[in-house]
Amino acid sequence: MDGDILILGVGGKMGPDLARMAKLAVDRAGVQKRIIGVARFTEPGLANELNEQGIETISADLLNVDQLGSLPDIKNVIYLAGTKFGTQGNEPYTWAMNTFLPGQVANKFKHSNIVVFSTGNVYPLTPVVQGGAAEHLAPGPVGEYAQSCLGRERIFQYFSQIHQTPLLIFRLNYANDVSYGVLLEIAKSVRAQKPIDLNMGNVNVIWQGDANEIAIRSLNHCSVPAKLLNVTGPETVSVRWVAEEFGRMLGETPVFTGEEQATALLSNASESFKLFGYPKVSLLQMMELILAWLKEGGKTINKETHFQERKGNF
Repeated sequence: MDGDILILGVGGKMGPDLARMAKLAVDRAGVQKRIIGVARFTEPGLANELNEQGIETISADLLNVDQLGSLPDIKNVIYLAGTKFGTQGNEPYTWAMNTFLPGQVANKFKHSNIVVFSTGNVYPLTPVVQGGAAEHLAPGPVGEYAQSCLGRERIFQYFSQIHQTPLLIFRLNYANDVSYGVLLEIAKSVRAQKPIDLNMGNVNVIWQGDANEIAIRSLNHCSVPAKLLNVTGPETVSVRWVAEEFGRMLGETPVFTGEEQATALLSNASESFKLFGYPKVSLLQMMELILAWLKEGGKTINKETHFQERKGNF
């Protein structure tokens, strides 16, 4: 890969580990390449931690035009910035982050390769028996968050065409690690005997490390017009089965509410598997790692994923 890598929004759930993975790859390859992470760095100590690991950090509010304009021009950009939770009641900020900012970024980095993180939420709910939405399915976002995410895609696509900027839109759902994700949420619910809503009875999941690897490698697949890429695991995962399997591991009987519906928010990631192979971490491995972490009292991010949401209210 030619050029350095700039990660915008490195302070979020996936950014720090993505930056560490890129730096590790650079070191193991024995090449000279800068890995630069940009964020507001509201989490105490994160910037220093990344610096100590050889990752350059820049503290900036990307919505500030002057601060965005002062960022270095870098050949490869991974765009993680955006907002989801708290959209309801704060819709203007969501649209500013998810549609106004992309236009500013696309203009600033018009000579770069850009991988833009998006979401499977841009798709409509599809019949479970169809195996998920493929990239050629027309978008059908439900709710303002999902609509703003499609807006982010369209803005980047527009400027990609205007400036001939190579672009890949990375439609992800749902990334999991030991501290966050759908699987952890279900495991915690089983353990606490909290009812698990089955109305969104099926989901797709992928290990965060696998998703980060695909994101970095996607820089080699940016194109004009923009390439759309679904990124998730291969299974259509039953929420009921996951809960019952966690229950077996924990010696608990899961508590359920609602009933499985004929449709769900699902993506078909066959194109990703063709390009990059199947994810390395399997569903059961994810579940075992997460449960071990939970039993050990490991640190978790106490935010719900809202994977059960069928009306787009985030």
